[in-house]
Amino acid sequence: MEKTDKRARADLFRRRLKQAMDSEGLSRAKLARGIGVDRSTISQILAPDSTRLPNAQVVGECAALLGVSADWLLGLAEHPERAAELMAANLLMTEAPRALVDEHIISWHREATGYKVRHVPATLPDMLKTPEMLEWEYKPHLGRTTGQAVATSADHLDWMRQGHSDYEIALPWYELDSMARATGYYVGLPFEVRRRQLARIREIHDQLYPSLRIFLYDARRVYSSPITIFGPLLAVIYLGRNYVAFRDRDRVRGITAHFDWLIREAFVSARELPQVLTDLDAEIGA
Repeated sequence: MEKTDKRARADLFRRRLKQAMDSEGLSRAKLARGIGVDRSTISQILAPDSTRLPNAQVVGECAALLGVSADWLLGLAEHPERAAELMAANLLMTEAPRALVDEHIISWHREATGYKVRHVPATLPDMLKTPEMLEWEYKPHLGRTTGQAVATSADHLDWMRQGHSDYEIALPWYELDSMARATGYYVGLPFEVRRRQLARIREIHDQLYPSLRIFLYDARRVYSSPITIFGPLLAVIYLGRNYVAFRDRDRVRGITAHFDWLIREAFVSARELPQVLTDLDAEIGA
């Protein structure tokens, strides 16, 4: 860590304290009364040539009264907000519906217009599913509202077709293979629905590539929770009942680096995907 000269730190403290006082409309006398010290103490701290830094008690009282963080006053943080306030601003936890019918998801995509969207889905991406696939998957818990899921999926696909953003999807191989063979999560999925679903993915890929790129990775080698990264603005982790959304730069960068690692480790590239889909269809149809 780079050390700051005492005089420079005292100067920065003085400027930030004055900035916070002006913002709150507090005079030296009011600040002194508010934190329980003499007015002369505040005058000494704010004196232009002073190299004095107040003790921790005074710094803490000033920060509490002015609604800023003590670290910011001392030059140890770049943002005046307290840690709890920064966390509240940079992290959002919201309820997540089972299908992409959430206004949060829609608004996040609109906000990210022009940026690359990176996505690791929980199952197959909804915007790539056929209506029959959506109905089979969501009818047990959405009932008659499956029509809304189908409509939202179509709207999302139209948004992608309009070229608002490039889209990268990292999909575990087992998800595609299980769907095609009706194993695991997809037990009971009718044969014709599976074949049409494979054809649908191939069709959309051919229409939108290279603005849409789908990669397959081996989950035995690498792993990811379901995530969506909206350019440099926002990274969202899907928990099941909730989304956890991060807006602070460092976490967005960290989650983006995780996604890029999945892409580097993918054993099927976006160029190779059509042939993989064709081979898989031939295998289940044999």
